Amino acid sequence: MSEQPRLASIGANVDTNLPLHCSLLFQAKTSKSLTFAQIAEHLGRSEVACAGLFYGQVQASAEDVDKLSQLLGVNRDDLADQLMAFPNRGISVDMPPTEPLIYRLYEIVQNYGYSYKAVMNEKFGDGIMSGVCFKTDVDKEVDETGATWAVITMKGKWLPFTRF
Repeated sequence: MSEQPRLASIGANVDTNLPLHCSLLFQAKTSKSLTFAQIAEHLGRSEVACAGLFYGQVQASAEDVDKLSQLLGVNRDDLADQLMAFPNRGISVDMPPTEPLIYRLYEIVQNYGYSYKAVMNEKFGDGIMSGVCFKTDVDKEVDETGATWAVITMKGKWLPFTRF
């Protein structure tokens, strides 16, 4: 007997900060027992980008809407206007975040942000890593002791500051 996948769902406290379509997407995801990995494979997108669609942080293409509608059994018109609209990123999390996992990511930047900046500046010069021309992945790794590690890869285009 195969194990039922453990599914991420929307929390009631998060729901109030998100666009209306988010609840509809999460309800359909749960009713179909689909993981973000399964949905992402169907869309041809990364898991993080797929989850971003569900949280209203990533803009969908017409093809994304068609595929989501078909996979989740949701009326296309109920999704299209909201999913294809410009996202209002950053509104779902209060600062500092209180959700423990999100807080730990924030804490990493608090503790190591200047270290990342210094190393990047030495390697690339004066500039910033783009959060727009950006890719990210989340992987699971088990080391030789059996400990489980979260591996987050962030890849952003380097944008040098220009002299003016």
